[in-house]
Amino acid sequence: MSGSVSSAWLQTAAFAAAVDANLDRWLGDTYRLGLTEFRALTLLSQQPDKELRITALAQRVGLTSTSTTRLVSRLETKGHARRDVCDDDGRGVYAVIDEPGETLLREVRPAYDARVRDLLTDPAKHFPHLDPRAVASALEEVSALVEP
Repeated sequence: MSGSVSSAWLQTAAFAAAVDANLDRWLGDTYRLGLTEFRALTLLSQQPDKELRITALAQRVGLTSTSTTRLVSRLETKGHARRDVCDDDGRGVYAVIDEPGETLLREVRPAYDARVRDLLTDPAKHFPHLDPRAVASALEEVSALVEP
C-alpha cells in the first residue's frame, strides 16, 4: 500500500462524489428524478413487500428521518410511492413503492446501469480533474481493507 489510508479514502470519496453528482444531474435531466429518489425507489422495489419503514429507508439512503420523509413526499407528489402507517402499532410509517414507481425503475435501470458502466470505465473522459490511476490505486487500497 503506497499512500496513507486517509489519502486513499479521500481519493475514493472524491471519485464517488463525482460519480454521484454526474448521475444525479443525468437522472434529473433525462428522467426528472434525483439520484436519492432513484436509490430509494430501488431499495423499496427490492423488498418482498415493496415497503420499508421510513427510519430503515433513511439509514439505507444515508439521510435523516426528516429528510427521508421529505423525499417520500416528493415521490408521492410524482406518483411513484406513498406513505403507509404500520398496522401493528399505528406509529411506524412506511414508504411503499407504487406501480408507476416500479414502471419508472424498469425504464430507467438499463440506461442507469449503462451510464454507471461508462463513468467507471472511462473516468478520464468524465472527470478530467481526477487521475484515473490514482483513483484505481485508492480503490484497491480501500478494497484491501474492506475484504473479509
